[in-house]
Amino acid sequence: MNTQTIVLAAAAVLVLWLIATYNRLIALKNRTQEAWSDIDVQLKRRYDLIPNLIETVKGYAVHERELFEKVTQARSQAMQAQGIKEKGEAENVLTSTLKSLFAVAENYPDLKASTNFLELQRELRDTEDKIQASRRFYNTNVRDMNISIESFPTNMLANLMGFKKRDFFEVQEGEKAVPKVNF
Repeated sequence: MNTQTIVLAAAAVLVLWLIATYNRLIALKNRTQEAWSDIDVQLKRRYDLIPNLIETVKGYAVHERELFEKVTQARSQAMQAQGIKEKGEAENVLTSTLKSLFAVAENYPDLKASTNFLELQRELRDTEDKIQASRRFYNTNVRDMNISIESFPTNMLANLMGFKKRDFFEVQEGEKAVPKVNF
């Protein structure tokens, strides 16, 4: 083998590595974006359930106006939150206010027996489970992407091509439990 053949072979291997690495980074980025879309869909579903839940509880618990306002405000802030970190913080506040709403509902036996309220509870519980599953899927993809972006020698190409680490969608330690909606 002559020197020219060795240089061409090395260049070909380098080009193939660059292509494969770039494609892997693109696949990780797209999977992460898809995973975030899954979370977004479930959060939207949650946001859509909350006004119905508030209206149902209002019919039975008319003296809880301040709580209804807090839930409505938390929902609004969560919907307007930008970025993963801010969204996570807003969702923590919303989860906390929903827990308060369900705690208040304990004081109203007629409400707890309402078919509409029970159906909304079931839908919210289902949505919370889906949010948790979507969060795990998203965080797994973020972890894989961040590892690739930080690992040598992929980090050189990732930095050159502008790939950035993503934030995890985390909940506060005290908020990790799904809001209890069973009575």
